[in-house]
Amino acid sequence: MSSVIGIDLGTTNCCVAVLRDFAPEVIANRQGYKTTPSMIAITEDGKRIVGQLASRQRVTNPHHTIYASKRLIGRRWDDKEVQHALKHAAYQVIPGPHDDVRLMIRGEEFSVPEISAMLLQEMRVIAEEYLSEPVDQAVVTVPAYFNDGQRQAIRDAGLIAGLDVLRILNEPTAAALAYGFGKGDAKTIAVYDLGGGTFDISILELRGGVFEVKSTSGDTFLGGEDFDGRIIDHLCEI
Repeated sequence: MSSVIGIDLGTTNCCVAVLRDFAPEVIANRQGYKTTPSMIAITEDGKRIVGQLASRQRVTNPHHTIYASKRLIGRRWDDKEVQHALKHAAYQVIPGPHDDVRLMIRGEEFSVPEISAMLLQEMRVIAEEYLSEPVDQAVVTVPAYFNDGQRQAIRDAGLIAGLDVLRILNEPTAAALAYGFGKGDAKTIAVYDLGGGTFDISILELRGGVFEVKSTSGDTFLGGEDFDGRIIDHLCEI
């Protein structure tokens, strides 16, 4: 039976882990980093690059480098989050045939799940190179506030990447498990996640080893990248 990998498909970075000797191990990429930038770029000669190499293209090739696509996945064209993203994206974002969101890179049209699939495929390759075996099953984490459409879009991205997504796990639940909650008495805990692209907070209730999300809230445009943007805007005004 092949290994099942765990993937954190983040707005700014991705990472992949596997269970070895009953302990999770985060796998380093080819550059030796345990996180990989969530970026896809297509160079002038048509070469598609992912991760660290793509991040270098954001300055020299901004109109053909996709970043923070997680903010768009599973959303409709007229969603306020999409319209907000349009104001900040250097790449071209267009409406799709089903009121969905499409991204244009060098004249080629991609759906957001296709972009996410490229990132998932990169995580899969990193795991396969480390494990020296094929990998076709994964658990993927998502924000607790993701709706059914967004969760299905993640599953679709997994299929495109050749991965059977066995489970979509809420990110705060994954964080609580990582910190050792779930082994003791019933309790209620708060988990907040201030990432590169989003800020989320969830209230979890733990009873009998089962986590239940009681309440969740967040801001899709409150993260490290947004802080950087505000600082840049301020410096430009000085």
